[in-house]
Amino acid sequence: MTVLRAGLVGLGMMGRHHLRNLRALEGTVVVGVADPLGDPQGIASGLAVYTDVDSLLEQNLDYCVVAVPTDHHLTVGTKLAAAGVHALIEKPVAADSQSAETLVRAFADRSLIGAVGHIERFNPALLALKQRLDANELGDIYQVATRRQGPFPARIADVGVTKDLASHDIDLTSWLTGKNYVRVAANTALKSGRAHEDMVASTCMLSNGVMTSHVVNWLTPFKERSIAVTGENGTFVADTLTADLIYYENASALTEWDDISHFRGVAEGNVTRYALTKSEPLRTEHQQFQNAVNGDREATIVTLEQGKRVVAVCEAMLESSLTGSSVELSINYDEVNRT
Repeated sequence: MTVLRAGLVGLGMMGRHHLRNLRALEGTVVVGVADPLGDPQGIASGLAVYTDVDSLLEQNLDYCVVAVPTDHHLTVGTKLAAAGVHALIEKPVAADSQSAETLVRAFADRSLIGAVGHIERFNPALLALKQRLDANELGDIYQVATRRQGPFPARIADVGVTKDLASHDIDLTSWLTGKNYVRVAANTALKSGRAHEDMVASTCMLSNGVMTSHVVNWLTPFKERSIAVTGENGTFVADTLTADLIYYENASALTEWDDISHFRGVAEGNVTRYALTKSEPLRTEHQQFQNAVNGDREATIVTLEQGKRVVAVCEAMLESSLTGSSVELSINYDEVNRT
């Protein structure tokens, strides 16, 4: 078996989790890490620590994980692409759509694998939900509603809650439904004195007419991570903190009263909590990316192009909050029209 040579750029909170999982992968050896601040937390544990990505690239990498602040994704990512190194870049893929497009082209032009760390796609509850939606167990999907709330993570300083957290919900909604966002309306707020918004509430429309709502903030003193998908047969509710999936089925009952039998509604039916095998999402994400680098065409990754689309929707939310108007996006997100 070919052993891949991997590197890591960024030794912050996410960096340390990436390093732990990189080291656990059979068939990958970590040959070095890089961070301009060195390794103050002592997590490198015997690995060579470099202060810049250029020095790390001298170690003949096959692929690299990028866990630096979002503002630096473009610089680090383009250097990796120029050196012929595959990359897994933390979300959001870039600070803006133009930078995201530059990254897409940089990796595509060299036929390199570039992926974005939208980790929710690898959560056991959402993987199970995706399988059931693809099997049409819910019938037609009507609505996707997400709630992602919790305290402010002090490590985040370069983007607001929209790009840092709402990006998760945008990506998972498109992935679960297989549809793109075409209309976005949002409100944001700054309540904590920081430079970026710490609250966003958005209502959106997907290309197939499915409605979505996203409530996201850094102001709640408890963590909430829930996704409710409602359709003609009932509602699936996933909790990605506990990796639980529950199905609330519409009741099936015969109405014998002729005067009201033509009214269509729903009633509470069976409730099913599924037993799931709960593996760590980040470990699954790393395994899938390693598989992709090894040439597995069936490997599941979030592509740079998909990451770019998420950034475009985030920008539409921020634009809507500034103008008080909805923002329409074309299917490929190359054009944005404000209404």
